[in-house]
Amino acid sequence: MSTPQPAEGSTVPTSGNPPVVNVANALTCVRLLLVPVFAVALLLEDGRSVGWRLTAFAVFAVAALTDRLDGQLARKRGLVTSFGELVDPIADKALMGAALIGLSLLELLPWWVTLVILGRELAVTVLRFVVIRTRGVIPASRGGKAKTVAQSVAIGLFVLPLAMLFPPAATVAEVVQWTIMGIALLLTVATGVDYFVKAFRSSGGEQQVS
Repeated sequence: MSTPQPAEGSTVPTSGNPPVVNVANALTCVRLLLVPVFAVALLLEDGRSVGWRLTAFAVFAVAALTDRLDGQLARKRGLVTSFGELVDPIADKALMGAALIGLSLLELLPWWVTLVILGRELAVTVLRFVVIRTRGVIPASRGGKAKTVAQSVAIGLFVLPLAMLFPPAATVAEVVQWTIMGIALLLTVATGVDYFVKAFRSSGGEQQVS
């Protein structure tokens, strides 16, 4: 998720350029460093260890929390930088990519789900870089943020070893997992299509995406 835009009524310093080395960008870098830690924890013992799966979920949750915190700090303290706006969504996509691929390797999530989500993210990221050359960095839209939240919740539910923790409720857990994942997939495709349409139709001005 890219750095949130100022909320109505909020104040953000507009004079001078904030330093690239700041707490918001540090949190973004921490999220990047947590990606391999999460991947290892998820894949250890072929995903059959409740302990390692819970560890992977904890690391994923912390990484997702830094995503929210870095945006809030950047907005409230006037620490929005081009570095942060560019690297923040990359860190998000690296975390999501590691989770989706890991879950598919463990046969906990069908590969088609992973391919749909990662294909959309790759396509939008490529277009983002193209648009940056003419319009600058593109901040996140509300739809993009909702998509990221839905993806995070859905992936977190799949990472959690719910069936192993609560065997009698395994069917209910599966229904909940797929319901949230279905919402995430719809938002993923819808926001991707929306961005491409706006990017190619617009003659100027910033479009928004996450």
